[in-house]
Amino acid sequence: MADHIPPGTGPLRTDGADLATHLTSIARLLQQQGGEQDTMDAIVRAAVGTVPGAEHAGIMSVLGRREVRTVAATGELPHDVDQVQYDTGQGPCLAALYEEKIVSVPDLAHEPRWPAFATRAAQLDVGSMLSFQLFVQDDDLGALNLYAARAHAFDDESEHVGSLFAGHSAIALATAQQREHLGEAVRTRDLIGQAKGILMERHKLTADQAFAVLARASQLTNSKLRDIAEQLTRTGELPTRPSDDR
Repeated sequence: MADHIPPGTGPLRTDGADLATHLTSIARLLQQQGGEQDTMDAIVRAAVGTVPGAEHAGIMSVLGRREVRTVAATGELPHDVDQVQYDTGQGPCLAALYEEKIVSVPDLAHEPRWPAFATRAAQLDVGSMLSFQLFVQDDDLGALNLYAARAHAFDDESEHVGSLFAGHSAIALATAQQREHLGEAVRTRDLIGQAKGILMERHKLTADQAFAVLARASQLTNSKLRDIAEQLTRTGELPTRPSDDR
């Protein structure tokens, strides 16, 4: 979906009503995005024009507290820096995900907390970083990460504005995820309804009997009920063996 991100014409030095107005416009923009990925893409673009000092931005997520990946970024730099964190198992973004809500790295070249990460990341022309925990949902985690070429690019105002921005972003992202989950639930319900209709017409079954047939096929093949319904509506046939049986 096309959007209109406030241009990053320099650090946003606003207070009170001006900052509130800017963040409100950002919140409205994020709420207008088409889905979860669109919302994350809009968040990283808007972060660069909103948080003082930010030149690049990315979102890192952890699924089930195991699978770590970069899910949105303003360019290649966030991906490259994040890859160093994945390789070394340390860094500010990971700390924001697992340990702290805000992690600041004023001077990456002289960062003692993560020496292996700092040495390699400094070679990517990153001087300072600022990370915010974006969400914690059961075992899924997310962090918004900001990058700048010079050291000490982020100050107290950056942390203040960034915290407010992250809060608005988290709400918008949660809303987008909820919409997608509801949409998926509706699609699943419709698929199962169609599959039941096929069985009812073909075998003269009641709705309850048709559902029982689908449930039984799900158990026998070790497949999700939705997948069974999708295969039946697509091919006209029920699977007869487990999906992982080759």
